[in-house]
Amino acid sequence: MVYITGDIHGDLSRLSPEALKFMKLHDTLIVCGDFGFIWDDSKNEDKILRNLGKRKYNICFVDGTHENFKLLNKFPAQDYNGGKARNICGNLYHLMRGQIYTIEGMKVFTMGGGESPEAELRFENDENAQRLEIPTKEELLAAVARLENINYDVDLIITHEPPSKTREFLLMQKNEQFSVSALNAFFDELAVQCKYKKWYFGSMHTDKFISNNQIAVFRNILNAKTGMKVNSK
Repeated sequence: MVYITGDIHGDLSRLSPEALKFMKLHDTLIVCGDFGFIWDDSKNEDKILRNLGKRKYNICFVDGTHENFKLLNKFPAQDYNGGKARNICGNLYHLMRGQIYTIEGMKVFTMGGGESPEAELRFENDENAQRLEIPTKEELLAAVARLENINYDVDLIITHEPPSKTREFLLMQKNEQFSVSALNAFFDELAVQCKYKKWYFGSMHTDKFISNNQIAVFRNILNAKTGMKVNSK
């Protein structure tokens, strides 16, 4: 089985054996960004990553906006279920941007990253700073090429950010101001071009069905095929 959850931000209780007791051998849990356990390169962090990698099931994540990309990008890419992924340790993987994997018979397209307001504040005085949280033009073009090769037909889309129309809808409900990034606009086009059964994203920090096939996920753990909640919290 494949399961989906939202941003974890290094909260180990979200991945405790008790919280994931329903998961069986070779199952896969995918985190929709802001994994947060690759942050300070400490001995304690290394111990956590090794313990996660020793689980009987796979834990995978797309990158969000709050990641230490300099550390994350040090892990080499390798072949994984038909795409490229970074093996962090054992059964723990980073699903890279614009890749297409076959997991439990499902074609899964992934695109991490986004634009963080906090990052804008950090980098506004440094013109040479790299905005590693933002997917590059090359990554987006490579993603399109891979999708074209399979006629834009996938089962799951896993991202950190949602399409701009979905983001606008959610922020309007909260009476919050919204802005549209190039990535959100790219996802608008993707939503039109792609055939997909479910699209999961985590950046909005809410658990909500937007439609039958677009689902915002945060603390819930969902069955990837159905979108139904499987955890008790």
